[in-house]
Amino acid sequence: MSVLLITFVILLVIGMPVSFVIGLSGLAFFAVTPDIPFSITVQRIVAQTQSYSFLAVPFFIFAGNLMNESGITKRLLGLASILTRRMYGGMAQVSVVMSTLMGGVSGSATADAAMETRILGPEMMKRGYTKGYITAVNCLTGLITATIPPSLGLILYGFIGEVSIGRLFCAGMVPGVLMMVVLMLTVNITSRVRGFEKPNPEIPKVTVSEVTENLKESIWALMFPVILIVGIRFGVCTPSEAGAFAVFYAIIVGAFVYHEFSVEGFVEALKTSMIDTAAVMLIVTLSGPFSYSVTYVNLPQKLSTFIFGITNNPSLLVIIILLFLFVMGMFLDSNVNFLLLTPIFLPMVTKLGVDPVHFGVLMATIVTMGVMTPPVGSALYTVCGILECPIEEYTKEAMPFFFAILLEMIVLVFLPDIVLFLPNLVYGTY
Repeated sequence: MSVLLITFVILLVIGMPVSFVIGLSGLAFFAVTPDIPFSITVQRIVAQTQSYSFLAVPFFIFAGNLMNESGITKRLLGLASILTRRMYGGMAQVSVVMSTLMGGVSGSATADAAMETRILGPEMMKRGYTKGYITAVNCLTGLITATIPPSLGLILYGFIGEVSIGRLFCAGMVPGVLMMVVLMLTVNITSRVRGFEKPNPEIPKVTVSEVTENLKESIWALMFPVILIVGIRFGVCTPSEAGAFAVFYAIIVGAFVYHEFSVEGFVEALKTSMIDTAAVMLIVTLSGPFSYSVTYVNLPQKLSTFIFGITNNPSLLVIIILLFLFVMGMFLDSNVNFLLLTPIFLPMVTKLGVDPVHFGVLMATIVTMGVMTPPVGSALYTVCGILECPIEEYTKEAMPFFFAILLEMIVLVFLPDIVLFLPNLVYGTY
């Protein structure tokens, strides 16, 4: 056990890529444990790839990149701009609404944050926003994609924890919309305090006809999450087949509805998807020996005994676990946390009667937040790099948004029906 943890920490501190940190830590454990044949390391690496349901991950990654090349993103931006043009912090509000709409397209918080920073950042600077505020808004609003289907985090959690991905998709909808409302209120308050972009009374009010016209253009993207949930719920397709359908759907919409899809766009989406999928799969495969090592030394049981010694209250237990996940998210990639920590914490919370779907939505949100926090958040460094914003300035401006999101998380912990209402309505109770 000590060899596993010491190797893990040392390799992480010296800056080795996290996938190799995990893989080499597992190999080190096998090397010093004579009771286990070393050949099991190869078996565990291969076994991690042998899952039909995991095909959903590369399919949805490819579908998201295809939709960005098909003109859907541009139309969603137009709809978001119309809906928020008479609000305080208009361009910042666009980012919030855009992230909610894009949740059903990209499925990736980092991709969403980077895309919005590139599109909205220059215009927001012209309108007087500071770089820190711009990066904070565009980065933190990307967290909405953590729960709006097809969230890659929910797919990983469902795959590792053997939890219904269809129920998880349903459960993420209401918390995602609730987070949109919370972040819009935060933008409103902070914009008033900072004096950013007051509403212009000369701008005409939003009309029903305008919204209807833009909805016609955007309906193909907005219907996508609904189609996925309905298809999975009624047995038309499995989550993996839904991912394949998503690829087909993106190509058809881009080529025959919006007429903006091109061979060059397809090739670009394919290249990006291959890189993204390879990064995820490398982590997944090399986590096999590590996960086996953690199970072999009974770490889940030991950690469970320790935490149960603190409290047996389900809500307080979930809060303690979420705080731990938040800290871990500051140092490890979100995909790594799903792969390594789901098998540890899911049995603990279900033992106390916490619904695995409820916990999955909470975990997806708090773990994904890790990509937006120092010291190693990938989304944080991506958006700050785009606008050349100092990390300190980003962190300062992001504090109100972190606080608002954590308040929402506390509400969801103590009111699980907010999360479970829709999946229970669609799928029925257990």
